[in-house]
Amino acid sequence: MRVGNRNLTWTLMFLSGVICSQWKVEYPQLNICAMKGSSVVIPCSFHHPDNLRPEKVIWGHVKYHRKKAHLIFVGFVKSRFKYIGDSYKNCSLKIHQVDCMDTGKYGIKFIYNNTKRFPAATSSPTLKIKDLKVELKGNKTIKEGGSVNLTCINSCDGEVSSAFVWFKNGEPVNDGAVLYLSNVSHTSSGNYTCSLKTHTRAMSRIVHINVEYSPKNTSASISPSADTDAHITLVCHSHANPPVEAYTWFKSAEGGSVVVGHEPVFSPGDSGRYFCSVTNKHGNQNSSIVTVNIKAFWTTLSKVVLIIATVAVLLPVAAVFIFRRLNSNRAGIVQNTINCPEFTSNQQQDRCACEEETAEIVYTEVYFHTDRNMQQHTASHDDEDNRTVIYSTVSRESPATT
Repeated sequence: MRVGNRNLTWTLMFLSGVICSQWKVEYPQLNICAMKGSSVVIPCSFHHPDNLRPEKVIWGHVKYHRKKAHLIFVGFVKSRFKYIGDSYKNCSLKIHQVDCMDTGKYGIKFIYNNTKRFPAATSSPTLKIKDLKVELKGNKTIKEGGSVNLTCINSCDGEVSSAFVWFKNGEPVNDGAVLYLSNVSHTSSGNYTCSLKTHTRAMSRIVHINVEYSPKNTSASISPSADTDAHITLVCHSHANPPVEAYTWFKSAEGGSVVVGHEPVFSPGDSGRYFCSVTNKHGNQNSSIVTVNIKAFWTTLSKVVLIIATVAVLLPVAAVFIFRRLNSNRAGIVQNTINCPEFTSNQQQDRCACEEETAEIVYTEVYFHTDRNMQQHTASHDDEDNRTVIYSTVSRESPATT
C-alpha cells in the first residue's frame, strides 16, 4: 500500500509539473456584443512556464470575409486598440469606439526569445457590433396636439435595460429608455437620437419628427410703409406646416368683405381697409386689417405733369429762338457780301472804301428762292414779273479823270 501511494504521489507531482510548464490561453467570453461607437473589452488570461515570460503579445483579427488574421496589436498601445493586460496572467484587449469593421474573430499569440511563437487557444472569441435602435409608436408626421412614443433599444441586451440619454438636434433633452412626447407643438419638430449613458458616442440613427399645424402669426404689411407717392403693395405673411396653399385678399365694405386678390402680394387700386386670409390642409387664419390711403391722381402725378408741361412750353420757344438766331446770322452774311465786292486783279485793296462823290449807282436784281440760295441777275430780265424784285444800291468806283 505504501509503495502504491508513493507511486501515485510521484505521478501527480509529475503531471502537475507538466501542466505548469505548458502555455495556456483562456477566453472567458467567446461571444461578445458591443454597440457601435462604444468601448469593449475582450477578456483574456494565460499561463506560462515558471522560467518563461512573453516578450511580445500579438492580437489578431479575422473578419468574416477573410481567412487570414490581420495584425491589430504589437506592443502595448496602437490606435484604438489598447492592451490592458500584463506579462504574467492578464492578456485582455480593449477597443475604443468600435465600428462595424471590428466585427469578427480575435486571437492572441506570444513571442519568446524573438523566435518562438506559442499558439493561442483553439476557441477564439467573436465580436459583433450593432446599432442602437429607436422604436417609434405612432407616425413620424403628426398633427399639433398629438403624441408619440420613442423607445431606445440596445440590441446586445435584448431588452431596454441599459441607461440611455435622448437628444433633440444634438442637445440632451431626457434620460431613460422611453421618450414620451405628448401634446406636441410646432416646436417639437426636430431630429431625435438616443445613446448609451456611459458611452455617448454610441449613438442611434436619427429619427425625424415632423409636427404639422395650421397657419400661425398671419399678418399683412404695407410696402413702402412710409406715406409717399410710390406705388403701394400689400404683403401677406404666415407660418404653416405644410406651407400655405391659398392666399385671399379682402376689402372691407359696408355690406361685408369683398374678395380682391389671390396672391401673397397684392396692389390695391384705391383706398380702403384690407386684410388677407391663408389656408392649408389643417385650417386657416386671417390677418389684422390694414388701412390704405391712396392719393388723388393729380396730387400723385402733379410733379411729373408740371415737369412735362414746362418742357413742352420751353422746347418750342427755344426752337423759335434758335431759328431766328440762325436767320439773323445768314442775313448779316448776305449784307456783307453785297457791300464788300471782291477786288479785281488790277484794283488795290486800299481803295475798298466807297467814295460818294465819284460813285456811280448800278441797280441789280436779287431773287430769293425757297431753297434760300441767293442768285444775282442783271436788269435785262424785266419780263419775269411774278418774282419779287428787291433793289439794292451797289457802289462802283468811277474812272479817274485825267
